[in-house]
Amino acid sequence: MQREASVAGVGVDVHYKFSQVTMRDAAGHVVGRERLDHPDREALRQRLAAWPKGVPVVLEASFGWGWLSDLMEQAGLDPHLANCYKVERMRQARDPAKTNRKDADLLAQLPLEPTRWWEVWRAPPEVRDRREWMRYRADVVAMHVRVKNQVHALFHRHGIFHSFSDLFGAAGRRFLAALCELGRHAGGELPEGTLEALRGLVKTSQYLRDRLAEATRRLRLDLERDELTQRMMKVPGIGLILAHVIQAEVGEIGRFRHHGALASYACLAPRSADTGEADPKRAPLGRHLGDRGNRTLKWAFIEAAHGAVRSGGKWRRMFDRATENGRRDRGRAYVKVARELVKVVFVVWRRGVEYTESPPPRPGSRRRRREDARPGTGQPCRPMVTA
Repeated sequence: MQREASVAGVGVDVHYKFSQVTMRDAAGHVVGRERLDHPDREALRQRLAAWPKGVPVVLEASFGWGWLSDLMEQAGLDPHLANCYKVERMRQARDPAKTNRKDADLLAQLPLEPTRWWEVWRAPPEVRDRREWMRYRADVVAMHVRVKNQVHALFHRHGIFHSFSDLFGAAGRRFLAALCELGRHAGGELPEGTLEALRGLVKTSQYLRDRLAEATRRLRLDLERDELTQRMMKVPGIGLILAHVIQAEVGEIGRFRHHGALASYACLAPRSADTGEADPKRAPLGRHLGDRGNRTLKWAFIEAAHGAVRSGGKWRRMFDRATENGRRDRGRAYVKVARELVKVVFVVWRRGVEYTESPPPRPGSRRRRREDARPGTGQPCRPMVTA
């Protein structure tokens, strides 16, 4: 108990079945090391309850930290997440050797740092649950696409032709059902093994289709009544699914100081590594989008950019200016539109306002002063009063 009373910081190197723990006092000295076994959940709770209440505990923001940090919070501890990339760089600078014990020792030093340069946001359970549901739907979509591609490949291998624009539409599914039942097409009969494979793929496709329909029904019930979802769906290119993805991946908009920070988190803030004077006749050298951020959020904004360009208006004009009417740099133009959508979403969410095609003038701007003046006079638009 005396050892645990002197603990000022704890580092936990999390694995699937166990965690390696290092405890340090206020002077940075190691006062204890132990191993936490995960399968026995009740014993794990009792061990965490013996730690000093309120002590900061640092875990790496890698795979599997969520449930363990929730247990620590329930035990009265103060869990924090460390940026994996920064911790890895710090580890390489100090000692290239890597063991579970050294990882825990390094994490235990972080609470004693003068600033929280290492910390990243720890999403609460409700945000993680929303992300889990949305990522499950994305995985089902990916599996469904793979199954449909396998059916098309089977048709290609055996010379099965059709005239449907969408083989998995209503008419296409009836054609597949008849083909699975009879095993015969215009070019002949399918071999027994091929027919069984086709039947299995069609059944799998129908099962995944049902799961997607179930997920969509739940999303509509949960989100169509949500005020933020309704506001975000008015932004061009953002529908029900993308609105849910953006809300789930952002979590809390208040943790971003400005729209630039949100764009950086979404991997949509180009980084430059160029030198010398820029050539206005060509794209900047060394500019690229970073990959250390939320890639799911990046995908959502890029998808929304495609929809916004199709909707026309100022978004299409922005795209045409960047591509010379679609002749060059189309990918770069979609990134430009996505970056502008980040700004719009930030304002709509942070300020709780409705989307408008032309943003309102900023306070004190010339446009605001002109709108506040009486026409033709330049004087403030205020009612006249009796002297």
